[in-house]
Parts: sequence; structure tokens; C-alpha cells
Amino acid sequence: MTLAPPRERSAPGRPLIETRPLRNPEAADPSFMGRRAWWLVAMNILVPGSAQILAGNRRLGRFGLGATLAGWVLIVLAAGLALFWRDAAITLFTNWFVLTLAQILLLGYAVLWVVLTVDAIRLLRVVRLPMITRFAAPIAALLVLSLATGGAVYGSTIAASSRGAIGSIFGNSGPSLPPSDGYYNILLLGADSGDGRDSMRFDSISVVSVNAETGAATIFGIPRDMPNVPFAKDSPMRKPDLVGFDYRNYFEGHSDRNCGWGSGINQLTNAVQVCRDDKGKGLYPDAAAHGSTPEIEATKDAAEGVLGIKIPYYVFVDMNGFADLIDALGGVHITVEKRLPKGGGPGKTNKPVEEWATGWIDPGEQTMNGDTAQWYARSRYTTSDFDRMKRQRQLQEAILQQFTPQNVVTRFSAVADAGAALADTDLPKDKLPEFFDLIMKAKKQKVATIELTPEGGVSERHPDFGEIHEMVQQALHPPTKTPTP
Repeated sequence: MTLAPPRERSAPGRPLIETRPLRNPEAADPSFMGRRAWWLVAMNILVPGSAQILAGNRRLGRFGLGATLAGWVLIVLAAGLALFWRDAAITLFTNWFVLTLAQILLLGYAVLWVVLTVDAIRLLRVVRLPMITRFAAPIAALLVLSLATGGAVYGSTIAASSRGAIGSIFGNSGPSLPPSDGYYNILLLGADSGDGRDSMRFDSISVVSVNAETGAATIFGIPRDMPNVPFAKDSPMRKPDLVGFDYRNYFEGHSDRNCGWGSGINQLTNAVQVCRDDKGKGLYPDAAAHGSTPEIEATKDAAEGVLGIKIPYYVFVDMNGFADLIDALGGVHITVEKRLPKGGGPGKTNKPVEEWATGWIDPGEQTMNGDTAQWYARSRYTTSDFDRMKRQRQLQEAILQQFTPQNVVTRFSAVADAGAALADTDLPKDKLPEFFDLIMKAKKQKVATIELTPEGGVSERHPDFGEIHEMVQQALHPPTKTPTP
């Protein structure tokens, strides 16, 4: 496609001069006006602002072109950071100021592109165009505009969702600490507050230990009813003057029967928070400032005593948001071994299961939506708590596999919103780049699982915590084999 510049006569006595065909076209030539229109549309699409520089308001064009070039530079820099300096990219893109600025710039550029496109359509001089071009050129410009501005608005939505999710999950955090004995140990807590449940006691208690070098992950499952657990040596739960009774007899030593708590580790929610007038603040005064709670800190100390390792951080998962996250990820792939009922709860399970079950999860390979996965994790009235622990671990691994970059990017807003409603943690935000790198390494390896159950060699009612400590050390620091001569 070429633009032949028309010629016009100058004043008498002056030589012929050429007009600029894009800025001052020969409007009487429909064919030339049609070619000119498509050139302006193409320039507005490829380099917004260039159409105005060549055929319209140069000041507006220079502003639009400058914004376009600046946007390209920022995109190239962001891509370079993501490819070659990922830690810096994660640090930058999790900063609330950077995310706010990105949201404003994307929305501003979307508005600017609308202005440039409307002005470019004006420059076409539609009434002078051939009949087909008269409709096709503006429609093409508006169609590309809708796609481009839609992308910019979506990008601003991602920035806003990221800022909201990061602020919600990492609003407060604990101190940033180095790995303990080569591992980051994180307490994973799950509370099932769904329909038919009457408390927020921790129904799922486990500790994930991630090798700080290789990303290899080991999950230790602690039965929620594990009795008479010890506490870490520096725990305030070991101080009778603070607790109000000797921790070694804390299950039997409390006089308030209205609290309704028994000997399981998950009863610490009642023992520390519900049964105390100060709601546990006297035991753990810094918990709230670090994004935690007294009952979580007590459970951390108990898990440290059980496993014999330092556990500085926790992640709490509310099962009400669990289903939303799985739906946001597009479901999880699970192989079901035994038929399980949905439903159940207080006052129902003393009847035949067929009378209270609201549905069934059938054996075999399937992709579960959030509701089915939630019942798969919580169903316990036809199986044991130990079986339920295995299923919860199975879901944890399945969710980890779903966290691919492609999956998260394409579903980012839904994942971010679900994550903000799902989890609380005291993980420090400055650890996010390192943890992200470890998660990517962990995805390439099989997650080791050790359940502290009778099947795993641990007594249900009288666990030997010394043996458990040795089991943990063997798992995390296996002895080096002596080479055979």
C-alpha cells in the first residue's frame, strides 16, 4: 500500500509545492483517502500517538507516543527481571506502592488510548472514505481498542487483587528468621467451620519442613487428638504462674468444666483462649502484633515439643475458603480409594448413613470441585481420623501441583481473592522471594509424608516423644552412607 502525495498549485509566481498526504490529503480522491485511513488505523494500533504526530495534534501525539514508549520499556524491564532476577521481581511486585502505581498507570493508559483512538477516527474524515472503508476502518479501530483497553483494565485488576491479597494475608508478620538446622519449619493448621460444625478448633495439624537449599519438603502429620503433648522448653505454657496450673497436668488441672475440653492437642484453643479471662494475652502478649493468636502460638509450642524442631511460622487455612481456592484453580485431581459420604454432623451420625448423607464421593480418578474436595478432606463418620489425615495430605499435594505459573496467571484474580479469604499467616513478606523459589523446587520433587499414627509406628494414646524426635531427625538428616571400598 503506497500513498502518492498529490500536488497543488501555489500562488502565481511561486513554484509547485507538495502537500503532506497524511496531514493535508486530497479529499476528492476516495481511493487515496481509503489508503490513508487504513494507515492511520494501523499506526494508532501499533504505536499509539504516532497517528496524531503525522496527521493531527502533535502535542497530543507526542504525549501518547511518549506514554507508549515508556510502557514498552517498563514491560521489557519487568520481563527481564522475571527471567533473570526473579527475587527482585517478586520483591518489587509484592510492594503495595508499586502495585498501586501499576494500577494507576494501567488505568491511565487505557483512558489515554481511548482518547487517541477517538481522535484517530476523527482524523480519518469518515464522510470522505469509500463506503466499505467508511464502516470497516472505525470498527477495526474500536475492536482493537476494546481488546487493548480490556487487557490494561485486567492488568490493573490484577494489581489491585495482588495488593489486597498480600495486605490481607501478610498484613502483620513475625520476625524474619534464618532456617533452623537447614530447614524452614511451618505449622499448617486447618479449621473446619463449615455447615454442621460448632467450633474453630484445629481439625488438621501438620508441620511442613522445607530444605532451605533443595526445596525438598517433608510433612509431619500430628493427630488432632494426640494426648498429653509436651511444650517447647522456652514456652510460657511451662510456667504455672502464667498458665494457672502445671503444664504437665494441664488437661486434668483446669477446673472450668464449661469449657468442654479434653486431652487432645487441638483442645489448646479452649485451654489458652476460651478458658482464660485475658483470652491468652497474658501468655503470648506479642501474638497479635506478629499476625498470630495465643492459641496458635501455644499450638506451635506444642508441635515443637512433639517433633523436637523449631517452628517459627504458621499458615492457618479456613475450610470455608478452601473450596473457593480449589474452584479458582480449576479443581484438583484426586484418586479416591473408598466411597465417602458428604454431610453429617452433631445429632445426625447416630442414624444410618443413608439417612443423613447429602451425597457420595465415589472411588476412582476424578477432578474435584471445591465442594467435593472440602467433603473429601472433612468426611470422617465412616472412616477414622487417621484416614482423614491421609486424605488431607493428598489434597495438599494436589493443590501444590495446581499452582503452576500458567494456572495462576490465567485465574489470578479468583486465586488472589480466594487466598485472601482462605489463609492467615505470620510468614514475613520479605521471605516471599525465597519461599517462591523453594516452592518451585518442591514441585519437582515428591513430598515425603510421615504420619504420627499407629500405622506410622506411634502409639495413639501413649506416644513416645523421644522416639518421635529420633524419627524426625532421621527424616530430615538421614545418615550419610559410608562408601564401600
